[in-house]
Amino acid sequence: MAVVVAPQQVPIPKARGERPWGAWGLRTIALVYLALMIVVPLSAVVAEGLSGGLGGLWHDLNKFSAQGALFLTLWTGAIMTVINVVMGTLTAYVLVRYQFPGKALLNAIIDMPVAIPTLVSGLMLVILLGPQEVIGKWLDAVGIHIIFNWPAIVIALLFTTFPLVVRAVQPVLEELEIDQEEAAYSLGATQWQTFRHVMLPALRPAVISGGLLTFARALGEFGSIVLVAGNLPGKTLTAPVYILGEIESGSPRSASAMSLVLLTISFVMIILLDWLQRRRMARRD
Repeated sequence: MAVVVAPQQVPIPKARGERPWGAWGLRTIALVYLALMIVVPLSAVVAEGLSGGLGGLWHDLNKFSAQGALFLTLWTGAIMTVINVVMGTLTAYVLVRYQFPGKALLNAIIDMPVAIPTLVSGLMLVILLGPQEVIGKWLDAVGIHIIFNWPAIVIALLFTTFPLVVRAVQPVLEELEIDQEEAAYSLGATQWQTFRHVMLPALRPAVISGGLLTFARALGEFGSIVLVAGNLPGKTLTAPVYILGEIESGSPRSASAMSLVLLTISFVMIILLDWLQRRRMARRD
């Protein structure tokens, strides 16, 4: 008697492009989360800032304290960005091209300003450079006033944003072949000539990206600034601290107007940063 064996059903593999939650499942979740966390809050700030129309926006931004706060934020952020671009690039070069005791520790310490709360950063500067401290007393005696003045703002911004340029430049330096530098040295080029003509063209997109990210980050710095600046309108009051003051005084429209300006500048910085990153990736390909 013949035995009939039923054919086994072989599972048909799913198509490679099929998603476990359907074509729009994951995308819907991601878009809804993006809307709730970013788009809706930004829209609320824009709506409040423009609630009085363009005339109301101009009136809110034309105040003496608002203009001074915005101007102070921009020029101190610009000074800090220039310093951080130079020193951050130099630090990244040292970390990549040199070997020395404690290099791993230094590489880890560079990220500390990102992990430390910004209020703690401001407190450290007050303890170090305050008028009642040893260094602060000596500086005041020679006529140099740092804490509760604009130099304290620049120093606080330098501390909180320093890792950004280093971490933007360091990976690019690690990818550069050292053979090109050695060839330039063999042809009689100095270290500065080698850096300027061989390394800088390759580093320029990363340096600019780090600088843009640093400047955009500085626009919204609050925690360290509020402790060291003095917060005098027209002198040492920055835009983020001005926004807090307007909220506390019951003027949310003025606070939103200033926030709208900072958001616009930061958005332009992010667009430029994205364009530079796309351009760098296109060059690699």
